[in-house]
This record gives sequence, structure tokens and C-alpha cells, in this order.
Amino acid sequence: KMAAPTRLCHVWVGAETGALKGGGGPGGVLGGSEGSGGALRGDPGRFRGSSVGPGGAFGGPGVLVGALDRSVSVFSTEKGKFTGGRLCPGGDGAFCGLGVSVVTAVESGLVRVWGEQEAEEVSEGPLQELQAGPGLCRMRQDPARPHVVATGGKENGLKVWDLQQPQEPLFRSKNVRNDWLDLRVPVWDRDLQFLPGSQRIVTCTGHGQVRLYDPSSPQRRPVLDATFGEAPLTALALPAGDSSVVVGSARGDVAVIDLRKGRVLRALKGFAGGVRGLQCHPHLPLVASVGLDRFLRLHGLDGRLRHKVYLKSRLTCLLLNSQLDWEVRPPPQEPPPQKEVKDEEGDELWDALESIPTPRKDQGGTPNPPQARGDPKSPSGPGVSPGSPGG
Repeated sequence: KMAAPTRLCHVWVGAETGALKGGGGPGGVLGGSEGSGGALRGDPGRFRGSSVGPGGAFGGPGVLVGALDRSVSVFSTEKGKFTGGRLCPGGDGAFCGLGVSVVTAVESGLVRVWGEQEAEEVSEGPLQELQAGPGLCRMRQDPARPHVVATGGKENGLKVWDLQQPQEPLFRSKNVRNDWLDLRVPVWDRDLQFLPGSQRIVTCTGHGQVRLYDPSSPQRRPVLDATFGEAPLTALALPAGDSSVVVGSARGDVAVIDLRKGRVLRALKGFAGGVRGLQCHPHLPLVASVGLDRFLRLHGLDGRLRHKVYLKSRLTCLLLNSQLDWEVRPPPQEPPPQKEVKDEEGDELWDALESIPTPRKDQGGTPNPPQARGDPKSPSGPGVSPGSPGG
């Protein structure tokens, strides 16, 4: 029953309750007036807490769903059901990153690579593993190089790893210099992304900083260090191009920041709680967001709110389906051609009917009955009223 609708879902979101929900459908995207859009369908998980990532594992396209019991499942968008999965034990804490082929990371810093075959037994070990350090908050894969991942966390600076040679990181960031009081600046990387077409990495911190690193340069400190707001930054997304970044905070502040000068380009309004997940469309100027206020929102990069829908649960993550058509088409202005044909047939039918003459009224206002021409049964001729003497 869900096979047809799930193929048309533009957005997939995960909730703290373990539910996976998809939104969007025929007639365009989550667009138009506020509160409208495609109906959302839920498929509740067995365990509380979930995180989502791109599918492609276990033999088919879909959505990777990680739960607090360390199970990773694949939801097939073609079949509308969970089609595979395995247990990924090891380490402590919840998942803080999922990647294709399948890469998992937990809060204790353990990053593991698993086989793509299904395995429910704990005895099935990982293909590769590395220790990124305690307090891990985020692990991301490089889309252009899936064997390269970046990690960061609380007092755990940015590191870039090669999963094929995990003994030492390819790049290890260095903290910024002391502040104006000569005090050490604390490290707390909450989210990060690889800039497309380069090796540069942008991060957001729990102390309100947005930083840009370039591992190809000899400098290990950030080449850009900007500050936005006073609340901890919790999520980050990259619009099309490499000149800006969208960041969200725990207080509900979302803004587009220029990576060339470090200044705020524009702010996105309408948030009522902490932001947990952000993702930009790879081609269109759109950014989707979820958070603790239980709303899924779609903003344009011009700052205008395009759509929002209430999803009943505290949302933790989201994933956009860029394979579908996201264009919102206006309704047709002209009437359908079939209706015009029907109107023409009706006019021809009325024209073919014989017209009936309307009875004329005499001077007193009484209508005269119609006279039959040449009627042999008529007792009087023309101009003679009935009952008058003939003459």
C-alpha cells in the first residue's frame, strides 16, 4: 500500500520516537501556501531514536536508518518497506554519523566500516575500524571520495581520515590562538561538511563559530573564523556553489553566511525551537530544516518561508530526495479543451431545435389563443368569434 507514495516523497525525516516519515507527492513539492503540501506517512521503528543517511547499501537505493539499539536498517523507497539491515555494535553512545557502504560512528569515537550483506548476528565483525577520540559529535563522508571521512566533537578537533589506511589521520586541525585575555578557546565541533570540488571543510561549533579549513594548505588552523549569535550552533548545510553556508542554532536562529568575508547575508525566520537538521537542495535555492518544535520547514535562500508542516514528534534529522522534480508548477489558466468541445456541441443542439412562436396579447392584455390555419372543424372563419351570428 505504501509502495506508490514512498517513491514520490521529497523529504525523509527521523524523530526521537524512532519514526521515519516521508513528505511530498504529486503536483510538485512541499510548496505553495503555508500548511499545505503532500500528506506524510509514518513507519514507526521498534526503538526510540533514529538518524537517517543516504541509502545504497544492502543491495538497493533507499534510506539508512540508525536506531539506539545499534541496528542499521534500509528503507526501500521503491517497495515502501524495510528491506535489509544489520546490527552494528561497539563503542558507547548513539550514532553520530551514517555513511554508505556502511560506515557508522558513535559518540565514544569508534568509527567502523561494515559489509553490505545483511547480518543479524553480533559475531559478524567490521571490515575496518578507527578511533577518532571521545566526545564525537559528527562524522561525515566526502561525497566525491567515499573512503575519506571527517570527524569532530567536544574537545575533539577536526580530523580527516582515510578508511583504507586508518592508522593516522590525513589531517589534524589545530586550535585557534588564545583570545584577547590570553585564555584558551574551547573546541566543540557540532557539525561539518565537505565543500564540493575541493578538499576544504566547513564546521560549526557549540560556541557560535563558523570555521573553514583547508587541508591542502600547510596551515592547520582555520582560514576563516566567523561568529554568529550567542547560542550553540547545531546544524550546517551547503547551498549550491561554494561561497556560502547555512547554519542553525539551539535557539532557533538560522542564517546564510558568506564564506569569503564571514558576514551574515540573510536570516531565515519562523523558527520556535532548536534546529537539529539542515539540508540544501543540490541545484535549487531551497533549504529544509527540522528541529525540536516538531515542524518541517522549507525556506528559499532569499529568506522567504515556502512551506511548513507539523509532524507531531521532536525531529532529529532529515534527508532530501533530489532525484524527484521539485519544481512547483502553477495551475493552468485556460479551461481544458474537453469542456470547450462539450459547450460547442450544446450550442449546436439548441440551434437545431424548432422555435415556438410566442402568443400575442390583445388590447385588454388577454392572450389570444393560436388560430389553426385551414382547420375544417373550426365553427367560424377568420375574424369571427365563436358564438356570434354568422353573417
